[in-house]
Amino acid sequence: MALVHQFLASLRRDEEGQGLAEYALILALIAIVAIIALIFLGTQVSTILSKVGASV
Repeated sequence: MALVHQFLASLRRDEEGQGLAEYALILALIAIVAIIALIFLGTQVSTILSKVGASV
């Protein structure tokens, strides 16, 4: 019976690490999407910021 309790306790501890790994994967995915967006839209954003800077 003690073996079952130890197994269940180890499963509970692993869930916390799994949640952290899921957050890390979501954060990495968001970073990749942001980088790809900046690569494709970088020149347009730069042009807009230059116009705003010139008008100020």
